[in-house]
Amino acid sequence: MPKLKLTDIMKTYGNGEVVHALNGISIEFRESELVCILGPSGCGKTTLLNIIGGLDRYDSGELELGNISTKKFKGSDWDAYRNQSIGFVFQNYNLIGHQSVLQNVEIAMTLSGVSANERKRRAKEALESVGLADQIHKKPNQLSGGQMQRVAIARALVNNPDIILADEPTGALDSHTSIQVMEILKEIAEDKLVIMVTHNAELAEQYSSRIIRILDGELQSDTNPVFKDEASAEKPKINEQEKKKEKLKKTSMSLITATNLSFKNLLSKKWRTVITAFAGSVGIIGVALVLALSSGLSSYISQMQSDTLSGYPITITETTGSAQVSSNGGGASAVFSDDDEEGKFTEDNILYRYHNAENTVLHTNVLTQEYFDYIANISNELSDAVNVVSYISNIEMNLLVNTEDSYVKFETSKTTKNNTNMETIREGSSFYWSELPDSEEFILSIYDLIGEGSRLPSAKNEIAIVVNEYNQLDEAFFEKLGMKESDDTYKLTDFIGKSILSVIPNDSFYKKDENGVFAPPPISEYEDLYNDEGAIPLIITGILRIKESASSSVGYLDEGFVYTSALTDYVSENAQNSEIALAQQNSDYDVLNGADFISDSIKEQRLTSLGVITTPTGISIYPKDFAGKDSITEYLDAYNNGKAEEDQVLYTDVSEVIGNTISTVLNTVTYVLIGFAAISLFVSTIMIAIITYVSVMERTKEIGILRSVGARKIDISRIFNAETLIIGFIAGTLGVAISYLLTIPINSIIADLVGIEGIAALSPVHGILLVLGSMGLTLIAGLVPAFMASKKDPVIALRTE
Repeated sequence: MPKLKLTDIMKTYGNGEVVHALNGISIEFRESELVCILGPSGCGKTTLLNIIGGLDRYDSGELELGNISTKKFKGSDWDAYRNQSIGFVFQNYNLIGHQSVLQNVEIAMTLSGVSANERKRRAKEALESVGLADQIHKKPNQLSGGQMQRVAIARALVNNPDIILADEPTGALDSHTSIQVMEILKEIAEDKLVIMVTHNAELAEQYSSRIIRILDGELQSDTNPVFKDEASAEKPKINEQEKKKEKLKKTSMSLITATNLSFKNLLSKKWRTVITAFAGSVGIIGVALVLALSSGLSSYISQMQSDTLSGYPITITETTGSAQVSSNGGGASAVFSDDDEEGKFTEDNILYRYHNAENTVLHTNVLTQEYFDYIANISNELSDAVNVVSYISNIEMNLLVNTEDSYVKFETSKTTKNNTNMETIREGSSFYWSELPDSEEFILSIYDLIGEGSRLPSAKNEIAIVVNEYNQLDEAFFEKLGMKESDDTYKLTDFIGKSILSVIPNDSFYKKDENGVFAPPPISEYEDLYNDEGAIPLIITGILRIKESASSSVGYLDEGFVYTSALTDYVSENAQNSEIALAQQNSDYDVLNGADFISDSIKEQRLTSLGVITTPTGISIYPKDFAGKDSITEYLDAYNNGKAEEDQVLYTDVSEVIGNTISTVLNTVTYVLIGFAAISLFVSTIMIAIITYVSVMERTKEIGILRSVGARKIDISRIFNAETLIIGFIAGTLGVAISYLLTIPINSIIADLVGIEGIAALSPVHGILLVLGSMGLTLIAGLVPAFMASKKDPVIALRTE
């Protein structure tokens, strides 16, 4: 029975012009013979070899090895097939440079579960069989070309495969060494199938038992084909070897093997490893010193909190999103932190993207006219405490965007499905779309105008963009504008003076059908509406960025677009008199979908969004100082006295939790400072990710070699994950050791300056956690490069020089 059988194998390449690398190849091979495949370059020889070896996949046809059909093979089956049934001998040897000769030969066995002692014994026997018993501890670069090729042959033989595939095994050798290699292959072919691709017809004629010629992906000739009579005459041999081959054993690389490969690679680049580990340790040192100094710095942080947080606005919205409700029941507070100092207040003329998380809704405020009257009186009652009171309107503005040659609707609210699952009802505050306070002096006391020609908007058709300290805007903001290419960067001047938004009046935007139901326009009409005579183009007059001297954490205005109260007044007046607003006011059903409202609150939301109800949906109160904030919160809390919980109006105040309990602040000091120190840790993590990616690029050929001997994709990932873990361990250990040493001079200096002895002391538990944390961060940093490594095509990887 033929050992290997190919039937109608087809393989094509190319997305545009299709190239038939193999065009219906059908060949049968005997269990033991030396077959040479000849043909000009590009005729499909190597493709055929790669398909037989499982490095490449055929498009159609079938490849059978003994009793095993590969037609339904999965990735793991091909890995096992290469490991147990195939041995590769390459023209360029393809040995792993940082491994010894013995380890190069052992590598295939590490994937098939062979014990360490058995691996060494078999590897030594294989090397002895090719005459290299005295070279086992050398590195490949210490051998001649002929010796390296013999190592490759030993590696191919050591796992006792069914087939040896040799791709131009003599192509890089002189004639004398070529003959030696051919003699070895001829001897192997006495009890194994050896398939060799070569350009050397003379060697093929002299040593092979069979010559196959291929041209343009088709079989041209076969000097010793397997005939049907011959195949049927052979009786099936059922032995233990074939029983084993009935089901290929899955390959698996152990963590020890992966770590060994990674460790030896790092040793081969000692100085780069040391420098990388030291750079990674800088962040660990920072965090360790913060942990050691946190108790001594707590009083300093307590003093800084009033200076840093005094100007934060107190906000009241229909729904509060927060981390914690204040103890007196009067407000809700959330502490935000962004400790990254690098990149803040940059002079770069670039607008960046970043990701932001949504708040969690805890309470619904019912804002009545009584409450608005109460707030209107706050400036009179607390004139020394209140700086500005700003009102938020939730009227829906129909905004269309024209960016990157497309027209999209700019959604200004978060949305949710109602219980009928038929229509989307607006809820929450505006999303990247908020109104400016009516105080230019106040705004410019907190924000800088950045970018050439930047100024505050003043008219109804003028808007501005608010960015954070890094000139960043959230990724979701760009997606709402239709700018979905995350790699794109923009200059500030790309926006200033430009108009990319238009406000569309309700009467133009909504059209009523014969049933009295209104519908927004299809996307195909956006361009016409955008350029409609009644549309109001909004000109971006400037870009606002919080001043470096202002709050160091959270801005006063929402990031995104900000507009004037003049625009709110115009849209509100226009919306109130629109056909859809009047229709909704006189209807008990939703005029946007024809369905009945399931609750009065949802109907109220619809009336608000359409401009029928003009009551503000939110308030921002800006205090003048920290003491003023306390006065404002007392005034707001007084309104809730005696009211049921559902009737109370809660506010969001970042500093309230801090002001209520100093102990809470002291407990969070360590984490805040660690956040600052973690910036260098983050930077070093990114650097390690880059170094790992460089390592992937440098070891591309090694990846191809490992895949050729049966390594799975997950095994390749494991190698690079092990490398990052090793670097993380070294960096963490080094950082903790240096931190312990630094506590000596730090304690001495602090004792001299403030008279406190032993303020810095790093506990062993913190030291261990920092080492583990360093390993975890570097592992995370290496996940993407490791994933990229696992996805590399082994055929392409093996061609890498």
